[in-house]
Amino acid sequence: MKKRSADKPRETQNAKQKTKRNAFYAQSGGVTAVINASAAGVIETARAHKDKIGAVYAGRNGILGALTEDLIDTSHESVGDIKALKHTPSGAFGSCRYKLKGIDESRAQYERLIEVFRAHDIGYFFYNGGNDSADTCLKVSQIAEKLGYPLQAIHVPKTVDNDLVLTDNCPGFGSVAKYVATSMREAAFDVASMAKTSTQIFVLEVMGRHAGWITAAVGLAADKDTPIPLLLLFPEIAFDETKFLTAVRNKVDTFGYCCIGVSEGLRDASGKLMAEAGTRDAFGHAQLGGIGPQIAQLIKAKLGCKYHWAVADYLQRAARHLASKTDLEQSYAVGRAAVKLALAGHNAVMPAIVRTSETPYRWKIEPMALAKIANHEKMLPKNFITRDGYGITDKARAYLTPLIRGEAPPPFKDGVPRYVRLKNVAVPKKLKAAFVP
Repeated sequence: MKKRSADKPRETQNAKQKTKRNAFYAQSGGVTAVINASAAGVIETARAHKDKIGAVYAGRNGILGALTEDLIDTSHESVGDIKALKHTPSGAFGSCRYKLKGIDESRAQYERLIEVFRAHDIGYFFYNGGNDSADTCLKVSQIAEKLGYPLQAIHVPKTVDNDLVLTDNCPGFGSVAKYVATSMREAAFDVASMAKTSTQIFVLEVMGRHAGWITAAVGLAADKDTPIPLLLLFPEIAFDETKFLTAVRNKVDTFGYCCIGVSEGLRDASGKLMAEAGTRDAFGHAQLGGIGPQIAQLIKAKLGCKYHWAVADYLQRAARHLASKTDLEQSYAVGRAAVKLALAGHNAVMPAIVRTSETPYRWKIEPMALAKIANHEKMLPKNFITRDGYGITDKARAYLTPLIRGEAPPPFKDGVPRYVRLKNVAVPKKLKAAFVP
C-alpha cells in the first residue's frame, strides 16, 4: 500500500479495483479564512472523477466524525454552495483539537477508524490540517496497511503558523499575514495622530507558539513608503527587558510613539513561555494568552507611557474579507491536488507548495512524503530577523510579500459579507457499536 517514494507511486490494491470507492474528508485544528477553499478543491475535483470516486463524506467535527461514525454526505450540497466555500471562512464541517496517540498506545482508536471506513467503503482519506494532522494522517495510512485495508491517505496542508516543513508556505498563513500587517499599519496611523496628547504605545499580540512567522508578517506594516516606529518580539529571541525598554524609549523620543507586535509564544531568558496560563489544550500544548497586555503594562510601569493593546486572536484567522488572493488560490490548489495524487496512486503524502521563482513570484505543487513532515517544525530563519532582534530583513520581506498579494473579497449584501452554511446531512450509521473517544 505505501508508495516507495513521493515521486514514484506504485500501483496499489485500491488502484486495481474496478469499482469506485468513497472518499472521506475532515478538517483539523484551528480553522482559517481559507481552509474551506481546500474543502471545495477536494469535493469539486472528486465530483469531476465520478468514474473513480463515489460519495464524498466529511467528518463532522474533524476526525471525531470518523471515530463516532458521524459522517456528512456532501452530495446534498449544491454546486453553488460548494463553490461558495471558497469565500466562506472557518470550517464548514466543523473541526476539532483531538490528537490520536501512538498506534501501539491507542490501537483501538485506529482500528475503529478502519472499521468505520470499511463500513462505508472509504478508500480515500483526505485530512486537512497542520503538524498534528500530518502525524495522524501518516499513522492512519500505517495502520491501514498493517490491517490489510486498501486506503490512500493524503494530508491537505493548513496552518496559520506556517510551520510545516517541505512546503514553501502553508495555506492559511498568507491571509493571516495580510490581516496583521494591515491591522498594524492602520493602528499605527491612529496612534500617530493621537500621540502628542494621548496614546504613545500600541501593542498587538499575534499567534505563533514556537515560530515567529506571523510576528514577522506584522513587520510588513512598515516599508519605505510608510515608515512606522515598529518593534517586533519573536518567540525565537529571549525577551530582554532592559534592552526592549531602551528600544521603546528611543522610538518614542524620536517619533513620538511606538508600535509593538508580539508573539503569544514570547519566552524569557530561561526559556519559559511568558504568557503560559498553566493549562493545556487537547494536543498537549500549553494554553497561551495575555502577553500583549503584559508588555503594555510593563511599558507603562517603567516608562510612564499611555498605551492601548489588542489581541488579534480569532480575528486574524477568520478575516475572510481581507484574505490574500495568493493564499486563496493555493488553498484551493492543494485540495484539488490531494485528490489527483490519490487517483494517481500516491499514499502517505502531502501536496506541498514549491516556490519556483521569486520575481515574478511563481509556484507549483509537488507531493512530499509524510514520514519526512510529521513531527517536524519549520522555524523562522535567523536571517529573517534583523541584528537588533526587533525587525525583519529584506530577505524576510521578499519571502513574505508575495504571500499577501492580491484581494479576493467575498460577496457583500447590506454592507456585510454573505457566507454559506451547508446542510451537513448525516450519513446513516451502519455500525451497531458506538464509540466514545
